[in-house]
Amino acid sequence: MSKAATPDTPVLVQVNHMHKEFTHGARVLRVLRDVDLTLHKGEMVTIIGASGAGKSTLLHCLGTLDLPTRGEILFNGTDITQLAPPELARFRNQSIGFVFQFHHLLAEFSALENAMMPALIGRVPTATAREQASEMLNAVGLSHRLNHRPGELSGGEQQRVAIARALVMRPQLLLADEPTGNLDTRTSEEVHELLFRLNAEYGLTLLVVTHNMELAWKMPRRIRMEDGRLVEELADKDGPKRST
Repeated sequence: MSKAATPDTPVLVQVNHMHKEFTHGARVLRVLRDVDLTLHKGEMVTIIGASGAGKSTLLHCLGTLDLPTRGEILFNGTDITQLAPPELARFRNQSIGFVFQFHHLLAEFSALENAMMPALIGRVPTATAREQASEMLNAVGLSHRLNHRPGELSGGEQQRVAIARALVMRPQLLLADEPTGNLDTRTSEEVHELLFRLNAEYGLTLLVVTHNMELAWKMPRRIRMEDGRLVEELADKDGPKRST
């Protein structure tokens, strides 16, 4: 399991006073309110909270799928909210991986072809993209399923393909939104262990939004979100009591 970051661990992401608002007619909906967050390189962090707390919006802003109304997001010291759209798209493709509750795999393509997509979008030569995708599918235990289409894979295998796709460009940050939300208990546990292993082997920084408290309490760092704010970090003593 990943160890918690120390004060000497380099900072990967620094969020300062981030707000996100949506306007509907005359009404302003404030979803994120003055969010500050630091993610260190190689750190594993989970954010928990009730539905509507702003967790997914936070992930979307960190991943530049949406931009904050105000505030800054520093990635290796660069404020990515100030990048021009082409630069932002290139940054997203090269530096951030996404895993969602739904796999969003393309049904007509094989596992290998699905995993290659970010590399092809990033104009990586096809042979290199194929090699990188094969390597990541092997890393997630699917070397024997390269040519299978999503309909021929189990739910857990489809999520492994989605994880391989998210990592094919070797991003520094993986953002996961309810990555085991549609999986059974046993398969969820397998995906959890896979994420921990990838963190250890690749030095991956991982931020997970989840309602799965079993996963949350395995993470070295846990933050509770409420009404668009990160309100507290939960220590081990706050978690479920375990028999000794």
